[in-house]
Amino acid sequence: MSKIKAWELICLFSVFCFLSGCSSKEEQLQQSITQATQNAEQELNELKNALALGQIRNANLLKEYSRVLQSQRPDLAQISALIGQDATSKGPLFQGLAQRLEEIKSLPSTPPNVQTLQLLDVLRDAMKPSLFGDALTDPINMLADMSNGTLARVGAISKNAEGEGEGNQLVGNPNYGQWQTNSSGISFWQWYGMYRILGDVFDAVEYGRWSKRRKYSYYNDYGRYRYSSPKQIKTQTALETRTRQSYQRQGKQFTSPYAKKRSGASGLSRSSYTPTSTRSSYAKSSSYSKRSAGSVRNSSSRTSRGVSRGK
Repeated sequence: MSKIKAWELICLFSVFCFLSGCSSKEEQLQQSITQATQNAEQELNELKNALALGQIRNANLLKEYSRVLQSQRPDLAQISALIGQDATSKGPLFQGLAQRLEEIKSLPSTPPNVQTLQLLDVLRDAMKPSLFGDALTDPINMLADMSNGTLARVGAISKNAEGEGEGNQLVGNPNYGQWQTNSSGISFWQWYGMYRILGDVFDAVEYGRWSKRRKYSYYNDYGRYRYSSPKQIKTQTALETRTRQSYQRQGKQFTSPYAKKRSGASGLSRSSYTPTSTRSSYAKSSSYSKRSAGSVRNSSSRTSRGVSRGK
């Protein structure tokens, strides 16, 4: 009996140690998530203050472009002012980051999930002033193209405006709109809220044609995984799959809009050239894979440069 009792005690002790170890790991993960969430809240507030204090070069440039274009082209004054909002915390780019943080904070905390920590890591990258400044090159270059070449492009090699409809840098960016599919199965870009007025100025954009012929933009070529939520990436992937299948049934060839990077980037911050986590697994599972050593967070934080004059 004493031997049996001793064996039972040993088993109970082993189980207790195992459960204690698991509990300890969960506690550590939860502490890491809590700390990362607090850091993200602080960094979002720091980004907000940096915008308000004029500490982000491209935000200041976007404000200036907006003012100049309102003066040069009164017919586009409303649109110019609207696009210029991205230089503030009221713009869709900043608000998109704030919304993603709230979505992460609302995720179930029990049991703690390592994917939550990974989502926070990528989101905090997007909050870095250098990367946020790079993301602002899209609205900046949109205004530059609307100026008929009198305003310089930023972070883009091309000196020629691509046309207001063809080269619209904000198309495909879920912070500004979404793809809507009609009864014929054809998807067109639909602007959000106040941005609907852009539809009165720019030509309608059909997804299949855009996928094949889209021009360079920071979001679509460099920033998509930092400035999109997992749900938004999943939606993009689903649309791409449906369109490819539709083209195959019609005997047509479909070109993915993300098959390769379009040329045109110049003078972006070093962080923009550093890949995020594994993209294929992110698209399939709507979660970021674990990052290896040498995270983007350790990369340079210099602001974007490389202004090219319009023709």
